[in-house]
Amino acid sequence: MDKDITIRLAQQPEADALLGRSPLAALVGMLLDQQVPMEWAFSGPWTIAQRLGADDLDAHTIAAYDPEAFAALLSEKPAVHRYPGSMATRVQQLCAYLVEHYDGNAEAVWADAATGQELLKRLKALPGFGEQKAQIFLALLGKRFGVRPTGWREAAGGYGQANVYRSAADITGPESLAKVRAHKQEMKAAAKAAKASGGS
Repeated sequence: MDKDITIRLAQQPEADALLGRSPLAALVGMLLDQQVPMEWAFSGPWTIAQRLGADDLDAHTIAAYDPEAFAALLSEKPAVHRYPGSMATRVQQLCAYLVEHYDGNAEAVWADAATGQELLKRLKALPGFGEQKAQIFLALLGKRFGVRPTGWREAAGGYGQANVYRSAADITGPESLAKVRAHKQEMKAAAKAAKASGGS
C-alpha cells in the first residue's frame, strides 16, 4: 500500500493514519462498521492497537489472544463497539482466517487479485463480510487505496461508482461524511416506508 494515503474515516488523525498504513486496520475497521457511527467503528483499530501496547495490529497476535482477555480489552471504557464482546469474537475470527489462509498478511487478500470479481469473492470469504460489506470494502480499496483490479467498479456494485456518496469508500472529510450519512438515512427511511406499505 502507498504509505502516503490520507484516510479520513475515523476523523481522528492517529486513527486515520493507522488505517492508511495498515491493511489489517482497514479490514478490522470495516468489520466493526455496523450498528455504530462510522467514525467510532474506524477508530476501533487504533484503540485496539493502543490497548495491546502496539502501533499496529498483528493478525497472529490477535488470533492467539485469550478470547476472554481480548473481549475485556474491547469492552474497556470507552468501548470499541456497542457490542464489544461479540465484535471481539469477530475480530479474532477474521485474524484467525487471515493467519490460516494468508499467513496473517491482510494485504495478501487483494495484492494479487486479477479481477474485481475475484477480489469480491475473496472479501466475501472473510468472516463477518457479507456481500454489501465486501462491496463497500472493494470500493474503498479502489477509491482510496488505489487497488484497482480489472472490473473493480462493476464488482463493487453501486458503491464503485464515481462521484457518489454512499459508503465509507466515498469519505474524504467531514463534508463527504455528512453526505454519506444523509444517504444512509434516506435509504433507511425508504426501506422503512417500503416495509410499511408492503405490510398494509
